[in-house]
Amino acid sequence: MLTQEDDVEIHALAARGWSVSAIARHTGRDRKTVRKYLSSERPRREPPPSCLEPYLEYITARFADDAHLQAKVLHRELRDAGFDRAYTTLVGELRRLELRPVCKDCEHRRGKAPTIEIPHPPGEEIQWDWVEFPETPWAQKAFVLVGALSHSGRFRGVFCEQMTFGHLADAMHQVLVALGGTPRVWRTDRMATIVNPQTKRVTRDACELAKHYGVELAICPANRAQRKGVVERAIQYLTGSWWNSARISGPADAQRDLDRWSRDVADQRPRNDGQTVRELAARERLRPLPAAAYPAMIEVDRIASRSALISFAGNLYSVAPEHAGRSVTVLARVGDPFLRIVSIHGEVIGEHRVAPSGAAQTIRSREHHEALEHAVLAAFTTSPGCARKRNTPPSDAALAALAKLRGLPADSVKTMPLERYAALAEAC
Repeated sequence: MLTQEDDVEIHALAARGWSVSAIARHTGRDRKTVRKYLSSERPRREPPPSCLEPYLEYITARFADDAHLQAKVLHRELRDAGFDRAYTTLVGELRRLELRPVCKDCEHRRGKAPTIEIPHPPGEEIQWDWVEFPETPWAQKAFVLVGALSHSGRFRGVFCEQMTFGHLADAMHQVLVALGGTPRVWRTDRMATIVNPQTKRVTRDACELAKHYGVELAICPANRAQRKGVVERAIQYLTGSWWNSARISGPADAQRDLDRWSRDVADQRPRNDGQTVRELAARERLRPLPAAAYPAMIEVDRIASRSALISFAGNLYSVAPEHAGRSVTVLARVGDPFLRIVSIHGEVIGEHRVAPSGAAQTIRSREHHEALEHAVLAAFTTSPGCARKRNTPPSDAALAALAKLRGLPADSVKTMPLERYAALAEAC
């Protein structure tokens, strides 16, 4: 009888058009043997008896106790019962005989359970989710909020620095503007900015956000990622088709390239009915957006540079020079044309107009500019640096202060001259 490898080779050669005689010469087998294996009457090997047959009852009972029982633990227990085969043999037999039961909860969590397509009318629902990129070309972690229309599959993404509620509300508005409106239902998972992890209820900020746009919030059940499969597939497609090969250098560059790719590539995908995503999206009956975005507050911590500048959303904003090198907080309300910079004590130390995101502009007020010039000129000097190895014994003023700390008269502590030290050294 032939091995399984020879059987595969014979069928592969036959599929390429080789004759039985040519296959027999090539493999060194008899023509009758080759012809028998190519026909439906080829012999089949009966599987050998399993070495686990005497232990099947015990193995079945143990897996009924715990479907996730480790094979190493089971092997140790079977050895105590007389099993003398290796651990690898046990694992192979468990897989061949399919003795380990399937945990349905884990199947759902891993996305391997059977699913059914849920119909989505046009303009009915949009699904939201975050995707995190731990490693980026600009050496900082990045987050992208993706919103995908459930009917057409059209999606857009917005790069964010953090996943706070302020960043979420701002990114949601940008996605909806790019899509041309909002559906009736927003579906999300149980992200902490939407669902309170302690109370398991929708947060007040999320409720106010939904009322601002006049939509309904639909929260997916815990550990059921398939319920928002449209945005999950959109994230997989975005990561594999764009992010892995994108030539980008910074967040602003990445956002521009993502917008271009979404418009020129992702919207041109064909769907099962022969139409493209763009054609299906044209039939989405989206509601108009409010006149202004929801005024959520974005708060980010920064450290002022030596030039007294703060980086925010791809631009630089000034503070007074005395705050250089100190920690500050940038407060920017979504839709507000101005932002504020406050110190760690809550004092407002700067207020500027908001430049377009990623514009690489430097916004410096006249007061900060003049104060920085004076600080630079005041610190300018042509004197050389201080010597690091000079001898500086305590002065009379320092010795007087030391005597005062000890409760002694000011003249009780005297400095020994260097000549005295030299004389003592010669005497020794």
